[in-house]
Amino acid sequence: MRKPALHVYNWTDYMNPDLIAQFEAEFDCKVVRDFYDSNEAMFAKIKAGGGGYDVIFPSGYMISIMRQQGMLQTLDLSLIPNLKHIDPLLRSLISDSAMTYSVPYMAGSTGIGYLTSRIPDFEPTWNMFDRAALKGRMTLLNDMRETIGAALKSLGYSYNSVDEKELEQARDVVIRWKRNIAKFESDQYKNGLVSAEFVMTHGFSGDVLQVIAENEGIAFVVPQEGTSIAIDEMVIPATATQVKLAHAFINFMHRPEVAAANIEYVHYRCPNVAAYALLPPAVRNDPTIFLPDAVLQRCEVIKDLGEDNARFAKIWDEIKASE
Repeated sequence: MRKPALHVYNWTDYMNPDLIAQFEAEFDCKVVRDFYDSNEAMFAKIKAGGGGYDVIFPSGYMISIMRQQGMLQTLDLSLIPNLKHIDPLLRSLISDSAMTYSVPYMAGSTGIGYLTSRIPDFEPTWNMFDRAALKGRMTLLNDMRETIGAALKSLGYSYNSVDEKELEQARDVVIRWKRNIAKFESDQYKNGLVSAEFVMTHGFSGDVLQVIAENEGIAFVVPQEGTSIAIDEMVIPATATQVKLAHAFINFMHRPEVAAANIEYVHYRCPNVAAYALLPPAVRNDPTIFLPDAVLQRCEVIKDLGEDNARFAKIWDEIKASE
């Protein structure tokens, strides 16, 4: 008899592969994984009917959009008893705090990764991307909300601003930065830091921390103007076929010992309180994984802006089309 296959659609390098093998052995199944590099790319594929996935890992604002379009199943919380371990602080930051459709998976921030030896006069500000001396050696995330959001923050505005003039100013900032960067890149930029192809990258905290763990001379900072707190969550799409196994997978990921092993691998904060006590002190006390309150106060969760999402899409198209 063929083993059931659980189809998982996730960000790259966002789960400890040993845990996949453990789940497969315990539940006598096969986990088939595909990967995406932006919420928008994932949404477009699911919307077009592609993939046949059972578990997906969207960010909070995208969950709101998918929910409104009837793309998600209601969760059976009785099948996910490990939800009792969810961190109440991070739970309070998500729009679906009742966890009707989604369960928090990981929380992290965006910021700047850089080579300390190549930029001795580094300053913790988004305006570093204005440095013409670093032209061609920097990258920005290929992510509409994150990159326009960083520009908004650099101007003292909200990540979630829908003010037309503020968005136009942010567009002009990103176009200016674009002239200095090598490319918009969300997938392999961390490897570019390791090889020194890039000396500075806009990136997700966990991605950069993964390479810092093995490479001295790479640092990660949250810019002084503030940044985004991204909380990615686990959802079961409306078209899923392995619904019971999908629930088992979500519950498995929130076993405290599994969540702790995952935190150590991905270098993001899994919102599982029972897992924190199982972490080595170096991880538990890492301020880039467990952001201090003073830093959190300068950060925002990216929100679904409803009809105003189209304003960001328009600005992003203008940025991509610019010379």
